[in-house]
Amino acid sequence: MVSKEKCTICNEKVKLRYKPMEEWKIEGTLCGECYSKKVHEYYPGEHIRVNKDLD
Repeated sequence: MVSKEKCTICNEKVKLRYKPMEEWKIEGTLCGECYSKKVHEYYPGEHIRVNKDLD
C-alpha cells in the first residue's frame, strides 16, 4: 500500500515510510532517498545492505 504521506525533507510522496533516527532531530516521515542521504551524512563510509532479498 502506498502511503499518502509526504517526506519531511523533500515534500515528495512517500512510497515506503522511513522513521528518522533520534539524533537527526527530524520530526515526521522520510522517503527512502532522503533517509539514505541522512545515513551517509551521519555515518560516512561504505554501507553494506542487508535484506537484499526484499528488493
